Amino acid sequence: MIRKAFRCDSSNSWTESGIELSPKSFLDAGDLELPAAGESATIENAVGNLLDRGKAPVCLGGDHSITYPIVRAFGKRFADLTLVHFDAHPDLYDEFEGNRYSHACPFARIMEAGLATRLIQVGIRTMNAHQRKQADRFGVEVVEMRELPALARLKFSAPVYLSFDIDVLDPAFAPGISHREPGGMSVREAIAHLQAVKGEIVGADIVEYNPKQDVSQLTAMGCAKILKEILGKMITG
Repeated sequence: MIRKAFRCDSSNSWTESGIELSPKSFLDAGDLELPAAGESATIENAVGNLLDRGKAPVCLGGDHSITYPIVRAFGKRFADLTLVHFDAHPDLYDEFEGNRYSHACPFARIMEAGLATRLIQVGIRTMNAHQRKQADRFGVEVVEMRELPALARLKFSAPVYLSFDIDVLDPAFAPGISHREPGGMSVREAIAHLQAVKGEIVGADIVEYNPKQDVSQLTAMGCAKILKEILGKMITG
């Protein structure tokens, strides 16, 4: 659905920063078929193979649990990775409903494994006491929604990995998600913060799109717009 929206003729192949996303400027690596067991290893190996071929993968999910195996692949190849995480939720639970590897826990697993040196979370508006303790434990830099804009805080010297949970957007702009949280970013605010990122973006993901909850493909188009702007940033360096 995101691919279809990305190629929709209601838009064009140019990013707002003036980059044309021609067929030669990026490669669609296709879908990853996940087995009934061993999904995490399959994701990590597939991303690692792309990295070893000199690619900079942008993964389309899927819920946020996919980010942990993706970043495991990056963490083995980048010693000083910075994560920039856009989300309504911090996803820092030590465990959620008995599962330490759920969509609510990936950044706890990433930080305790030492896969990133910095984690900056932008747009958060559901922080509870447990996750505040987790953020303090891991030294997470949390920029809550009420503190935006935070454009000046997105300048980095280390390699950057972007994890964009589409529910960072207000449900008015992105109804096609599983966990709606009012009071979020507009698409324009999200693009402004993506464009403010300074540093080499070595990979990214866009997660938590739920087409069953979408309205008139509104969220798919939003995902495609974010994908387009991320690719433009990665190509320009």
